[in-house]
Amino acid sequence: MSTMTEGPWPDGQTRGDRLVRIGQPPRSRGEAVRKMVWVLPWLIYLASPAQDLAAGHHGSAATVAGWAGLTAFVGIYLAIVFRSMGRPFRGWVVDAAIAVEGALAVALAFGLGGSWFGLFVYVSVMCGVTFPLRIAYWTIPLNTAAMMLAGWYHHDLDEAWGLFLVVLLIGYSMIGVRQLVATTIELRKARATVAQLAANEERLRLARDLHDLLGHSLSLITLKSELAGRMLPGHPDKAAQQVSDIEQVSRQALVDVREAVTGYRRPRLAAELAGAQVALTAAAVTAEVPAEPDLTGVPEESEAALAWALREAVTNVVRHSGAGACTVEVLRRQTLDGPVLELSVEDNGSGGSGTGPGNGLTGLTERLEKAGGTLEAGRAKRGFRLVARVPLDTGGAVGSGA
Repeated sequence: MSTMTEGPWPDGQTRGDRLVRIGQPPRSRGEAVRKMVWVLPWLIYLASPAQDLAAGHHGSAATVAGWAGLTAFVGIYLAIVFRSMGRPFRGWVVDAAIAVEGALAVALAFGLGGSWFGLFVYVSVMCGVTFPLRIAYWTIPLNTAAMMLAGWYHHDLDEAWGLFLVVLLIGYSMIGVRQLVATTIELRKARATVAQLAANEERLRLARDLHDLLGHSLSLITLKSELAGRMLPGHPDKAAQQVSDIEQVSRQALVDVREAVTGYRRPRLAAELAGAQVALTAAAVTAEVPAEPDLTGVPEESEAALAWALREAVTNVVRHSGAGACTVEVLRRQTLDGPVLELSVEDNGSGGSGTGPGNGLTGLTERLEKAGGTLEAGRAKRGFRLVARVPLDTGGAVGSGA
């Protein structure tokens, strides 16, 4: 891989925007192209079948069938492998696709000769990338044996032996790559959990400080209030002194509280994303939550506004939507009014029983407007969707954009 330096790129994208995220779906068309570039060079083994068909070694019917089979084989392979990088198909779709790929490889290799043995390489790749380990361990050797059988059938064992180790080892290599990707994803989740634990510890610290500071002051205020009430009828001057003491204690308590919350941070988007993952998982909602958003150049006030929006949206999903799945995305967009950071929360639930915006959404709208942002919430194709946008600079407000 090439060495990448820190800092903005010439076209304005950050280093985080340029990286190909392992094990996650592409965030943009450019990232999808970059992921496809990692797949396309491995199609070199298809050159032999294509040359075999172009050379005219077969009859017209066999040539047409060969091109059709090769096209179907490549299309299925790219769809399955590319989708496995982020949002894989359902298990039965993958199983059916690999069965079709295996059948095509066997039919084309047995029917058209040794030039087609390279198809078994891709079947091994699909087995290693998609199948559970216990299935991949025996399907890869089975696929290799099918290629060797085709070589024996065509009396072309030299060609088959030339690909024997490639077909066998590339499948097991893909198993190792898949386990590495799974480990990377687990590390991201662990980091998010650590962030959530740190946020919880901060809240506990504030709660302990407030309890220690206010417990004594409020008890003293209560006692002096009762004493002043008893003195008021017969000794108004002494009651006034007690009221003066209450005022002093109250002012000191207010100073102590302000000092205690000085170290309490505004809500951070990374911590709220980690909390959203935990909350949605606890509510049995299938969650897709980014672990490490790029917040370079985001003002603190804008980040806090998005963090509040995420907290409110996830609370609504958990309590009111009845959703089974929820997707959270944090994206940078260029609008007519300038660059913005966009938070999108979409679920497949009913969206609640209310007929209008609740107090939570009204408060969020006001909070975002103070940060120069906007809020959109309403029904989507599959459920309910909330979109909050804030500007990436403090120079002006951000409109709805495009």
